[in-house]
Parts: sequence; C-alpha cells; structure tokens
Amino acid sequence: MSAFAQPPGAERKAVDVAIVGSGPTGMALAALLGRQGRSVVVLERYTGLYNLPRAAAFDDETMRTFQKLGVAEKMLPGTNVQRGYVWVNGDDEVLLDIEFDNPGRCGWPAQYMMYQPHLESVLDELITSLPTVEIRRGMTVESVDQQDGDDVVVRATDVEGGEHLVRAHYVVGCDGGNGIVRQFAGGELDDYGFFENWLVCDFQLDRDVPDLPTFRQVCDPAEPIAIVNIGPRFHRFSFRLESAAVREEVVHPDKVWPRVATYLTPEDAELVRVANYTFRSCIATQWRHGRILLAGDAAHQMPPFLAQGMVSGIRDARNLAWKLDMVLAGHPDSLLDTYQAEREPHVRYITEKAIELGRVQTMRDTALAAERDAQMIAARKANHRPDKLQYPALSGGLIANHGDIFPQGLVSTSSTTALFDEIAGTGWLVVADGPQVLSDIAEGDRTAFTEIGGREVIFGLTSMFDGAPVSDTAGVYTRWFAAHECVAAIVRPDGYVFGIARDAAELGTLAKELVAAITPVAPVPPRPLAPTA
Repeated sequence: MSAFAQPPGAERKAVDVAIVGSGPTGMALAALLGRQGRSVVVLERYTGLYNLPRAAAFDDETMRTFQKLGVAEKMLPGTNVQRGYVWVNGDDEVLLDIEFDNPGRCGWPAQYMMYQPHLESVLDELITSLPTVEIRRGMTVESVDQQDGDDVVVRATDVEGGEHLVRAHYVVGCDGGNGIVRQFAGGELDDYGFFENWLVCDFQLDRDVPDLPTFRQVCDPAEPIAIVNIGPRFHRFSFRLESAAVREEVVHPDKVWPRVATYLTPEDAELVRVANYTFRSCIATQWRHGRILLAGDAAHQMPPFLAQGMVSGIRDARNLAWKLDMVLAGHPDSLLDTYQAEREPHVRYITEKAIELGRVQTMRDTALAAERDAQMIAARKANHRPDKLQYPALSGGLIANHGDIFPQGLVSTSSTTALFDEIAGTGWLVVADGPQVLSDIAEGDRTAFTEIGGREVIFGLTSMFDGAPVSDTAGVYTRWFAAHECVAAIVRPDGYVFGIARDAAELGTLAKELVAAITPVAPVPPRPLAPTA
C-alpha cells in the first residue's frame, strides 16, 4: 500500500509530532508538547499501562519537570523522599554514607524513591486530558518512512492486524532499547561491553518492617545486593548473579524467599514480581536522521547504579520539546542538531560513572574487595566525607558560556511567595541583578526576545537604593550570582543556562548571539492556543 493511500483511521493532514512508545520518556514528551499546544499522536504497543515497577527513583530536576507540567504534587503519594544512601560490606560494616540534599538545586528533594505505576498513571491522566494529544494503544509500529525530507509516515498494526498510517512532521522514538524506530534513524550502537546478570525481586509490604534498609548497597563479593524502597509499601531486592545462572530456576518464588530471609518473611510482604535482567550500557551514535529522532532508552541504556536511566530520558524530553516547538514555529531546523550535541556528552558521563560505580560495588574478587573495604573504612574513620557527584554542564549546541541548570529557590513578589518557576515561568528568561543591567541589550534584540515569549526577571541582589519586582527570599540567587561573579543570566525553556554575563555589555552581546541563532527562517505561523487543562 502506498504511504499516502488512506486506509481507515489514517491522517489526511500531518500532526506535529508522532511519538512511538508511552513509557515515562514518551509520556513526558507528549505532555510537554501538548502543553505547548502541539498536535501529538502517541503509538503504544501495549493495550494498557504496563502497571509493573521498573525504574526505582528520580531526582529534583525530574520533579521540576513534573512541576512545569502541573503534576508534582500528584506524584507525591507514590514516592518517598530518600535521605541518604549507604554502602556496607559483607560483614555489615559501613563503607560509605551519602546524605542527599533537601532541597536540591531544583528546589525539591534531591532523591525520590518511586512506584513507577503511580508515576505513569499520573502522566497518562495528564496527556489524556490534553485536547491536542491522542494516545493510541495496541499499536505495533512496523515502519517509519521519511518522505524526501518532508513529513514522516508511520505504519502500525493494531491487535486485530488492521493497518494504520500516521503522518507527522516529526517522529520521536521513545520505544526503548529494543524498539524499532532506531532502525530507521540510522547509525549504530556504541556498546561499552558492560554486561551483568541480575535478579530483581519486588515486594509489596503488608506491614512496617522497622530494620528494613531503605537504600543500601551490600558490597559482598559472595553476592552483591541492592536494597531499595520503590515508593510507599513497595521494596526491591536485586541480586548479582553468576553468568551461568539458569533463569527458570532463579526466578522461582521458592528460590527468592531464602535470599531475602535476613530482611523479609512471607508474613511481612507479598512477592509481586521477579525478573532476570542483563544490565547493558550502550549509546546510539545517531539520535537524529532528518525528521526522525530518538529519546530515552531508544538512544541510550545505562546500568542502574546511579538511578539515572529514566531521569536521563525525561531530560531528553525536556531538551527536545521546546526545540521541536520552535522549529515547528519556523525557527531554524538546525536547533534540532543541538539536541544530541548537548545531551550525548551528559549521558556518556553518567553512563561511564555508573559503570565505574557498579564495578566497585559488585567486586567479586575477595582480595580486591578486602582492599576496597579497608580504604573506605579508613576514609570514614578520618571523617573524609564522600564527594557528591556533580553532573556536567551542557556544552556545544545552543550554549554560549555556561550550560548548567539554573537553580530554583523560594522567591517573593508583592503578592505571593513561591518557587522561582511559579513566579517567572519556564520559557526564555533574562534574569538580572537590577534593571540597569538590561541597558545594553539592543532594542531589536529585546523585541526579538519578547517575540519568542522571553521574559525579564529583575532581582535587587546588590543594590541598597532601588527596590526590585522579585525578592530572593531563600538567598539562593544571591549566592549563585556571587559564586559565578555575574550580573545576569539567560535561561532556556528547559531550565539550563544559555550564558552568564559579568556586566551589561556582555549581556547585550549574549542576547545578540542568541537572537542570531534562533531567528526564524520562515514566517512564523500563528501560535496554537496552549490548553489550560
């Protein structure tokens, strides 16, 4: 059948974006685009929500994205705020005790343990409420056909074998590590060669178990174990297996309960899921081919030792959503080339750190493990607190000179006190210490910035003379501006800093650079009205 023949249910007009896969990455991207008024079709092979936990945690940056979507508070019933992370050895001696920040840089606790089915139900409720977003379940994508650089046609079959075509200006594959869209995006998989065999066992608690660890790594060379809570009433035990372990044997409940007997009994909890996983680490070499893009596990897979797999996918969605929106509005298509340029180094850093961490945690050589234990115990006795892992700033792409996430703290206006994003919004921002800092922005550049929805946020951090519309109630921005020795920052819609300026002249130059990079290449069509629901 021709790609433009119209079987029942096929679009005669292209939607803005077709998303393949409705896991957390696909749903977050659909919600972000839908909030921007973009027409979206989501194609999902399952007929309903997956309804089983997979990921275990997310961070404050992810909660900031949920805040943008208006669902942060709805996420809370399925989460526990995690205060810290403990490593012990096989003799239960503490090797490492990490304390998480509360709040983190993004204004929320730095670590949430979560029950993924709750998270997905919240996102599903959101996207089904958006009038420009449609989710079609029970659809298995068979092909993705890019029409001479114009639209893309996605061919899918439903559960009864019927064929469906979806035409879209852009297609984003969020269909996981084994998804089909990557085949049509070109490129190869860069595999780090890190394979580990793990048994993952999830329990639903029937009662409180006072001594049950909430987030612990047991670095026992005889059998490394990860113990994590995955939201209220749920707990996970993961066991590193030998490569020769027989799946049919290790997943049997009679084999699972003896493994957890030190911590849980059948009177404490119900075993709800057992899975035998091979953790992999690989990154696609090409995340974009024309109008086909990849996000989440379709673009990268990493081991779970930093709990950053799902988080990285949602970062992809946040980075990509505003760029797709701008390109669809007539801004340069080259904006989409900045997506992989910015995100891939960030993902590689996290993947490599996770591999490094995993190798330390799951060391099987008893002599090397004893040496590791001795070094870590000595460091604790010397009161050497572990360095907190800092993820790198973005670079390249649409970044001028900074690229880190802009912090979110409590701020006030004459009428309200709230987190920064609630006051300032989450589009393009110029955040300045005093109105005089804006004096060197050329009038044309200021107009162009306003036309893309840009706003100015004025603090009075150092002036003893003039008041300011926004007050730094928690002191977050006074400290941040002082630490970076700047007077202004241009912040992107995803919360990352395009650039910082030390004076008004440097801010004027930054604004000119930004406007030149995003000047529309075609007349900008009227903006669709963003849904309010």
